[in-house]
Amino acid sequence: MRVALGADHAGFELKDALKRVLDDLQVDYTDLGTQSAASVDYPDYARAVAEGVADGRFDRGILVCGSGIGMSIAANKVRGVRAAVVTDPEAARLSRQHNDANVVALGARMTSPERAAEIVRAFLQTDFDGGRHAGRVDKIRQMEIGDSRLVIGD
Repeated sequence: MRVALGADHAGFELKDALKRVLDDLQVDYTDLGTQSAASVDYPDYARAVAEGVADGRFDRGILVCGSGIGMSIAANKVRGVRAAVVTDPEAARLSRQHNDANVVALGARMTSPERAAEIVRAFLQTDFDGGRHAGRVDKIRQMEIGDSRLVIGD
């Protein structure tokens, strides 16, 4: 598995702490920045991670900002990305099982390093269930390309 990491200034320290988790899991990762606590614009890092996941260079992405919200909003603008703001390991598992989330967004101001480690482990170690969820994820893909054939209940 190949993982892209990205953070803004608020998430810089937590992002670096998560590298140790990825090392423990023996997961190959690339840190796309930022590399300090100096103020930066979170959409730049969300885009870098999201585009890397969308184009197949990475299997999953991990984003960290103050709340996780801005990063997830920005990442979800990239076609093929399903970014979820996650606050606990169960939500991380469900984001993978039911939504095939390929990017997780964490809030450094709201999540301890220990909790973030649990979330990342759950996110990376959980597979997509497929089945009835596959059709729902396909509807999301159709929305991304502007497919107007979507009908409620299909």
